[in-house]
Amino acid sequence: MATTEAAVAPMKVAQVPAPGADFQIVEREIPKPGAGQVRIKVQACGVCHSDVLTKEGGLPGIEYPRVPGHEVVGRIDEVGAGVSGWAEGQRVGVGWHGGHDGTCLSCRRGDFINCRNQKIAGISYDGGYQEYMVAPVEALAAVPESLSDAEAAPLLCAGITTFNALRHSGASPGDLVAVQGVGGLGHLGIQFANRFGYRVAAVGRGPENEALAKKLGAHVYIDSRATSAAEELQKLGGAKVILATAPNSKAISSLIDGLGPNGKLLVVGADSEPVEVTPVQLIFGSRTIQGWASGTATDSEDTLRFAELTGVRPMIETYPLERAAEAYARMLSGDAQFRVVLTM
Repeated sequence: MATTEAAVAPMKVAQVPAPGADFQIVEREIPKPGAGQVRIKVQACGVCHSDVLTKEGGLPGIEYPRVPGHEVVGRIDEVGAGVSGWAEGQRVGVGWHGGHDGTCLSCRRGDFINCRNQKIAGISYDGGYQEYMVAPVEALAAVPESLSDAEAAPLLCAGITTFNALRHSGASPGDLVAVQGVGGLGHLGIQFANRFGYRVAAVGRGPENEALAKKLGAHVYIDSRATSAAEELQKLGGAKVILATAPNSKAISSLIDGLGPNGKLLVVGADSEPVEVTPVQLIFGSRTIQGWASGTATDSEDTLRFAELTGVRPMIETYPLERAAEAYARMLSGDAQFRVVLTM
């Protein structure tokens, strides 16, 4: 292993020195893992829109300088004291859920994703925009060898979010499931929905997305610019589930009337504006609205294995670590096809 060499050599880091500041590429000493932690030699890290929270100081309590990144794939380089079940050289990933306390009421009930003291990689501690990172063992997911580093990384956030939401949605094979948005989340949601055996309706803005949506596995494409998506969904019998992936609350609100009886609007695209719904829209048809966070490390493993088995893959653009600022700007532009990934 390169552990001895790594212990004396500096590593490159893309850090945010202060809220709203530009990225800095700096050298740091490679950290040592503490008890219950491992050190990961990072191979790839996705650039997620949620990294804005670190870049702009969008959550309280973030300590700076901070290294973003919660779509991390690499290999264990060193294990800390008391670590069992994980070994040097093992391929692992770290997603949004970067650890939990194990003692709060949610954790005691096994609901780790809602831990009161949840840790988030790249927010609570330095994430994957660096050559080496330290993570607690409860954040680790085993990564199949057949997936490339750059392909596996986005599956640890965008992938797990859409996969986990859909598998817990209550939809059954053959049900009509609509995926709103053909972007970073939506292009994976369409693939997962298709592999789950749903009748998939993709809802996009403009005719240019139709060919791609159908290539990804949509059976029907609805152009929300040209028609009422809710009315079109009702013509198809009403959706059992609408997976809202595009962070546009107005567009999400317009889809509620497209739900069928006992239909569920499942929101994974985060927007700060309110989703508007009347009680009547929910009461008649017994409809529900639910938000969904990502999932734990074991959910990440389920996502990765399912993607491996069924051929679900993210569409990616890659950048070297030294171009982290450019990669981040590309992600923010909305022009990426579709996930941006840093490679080491």
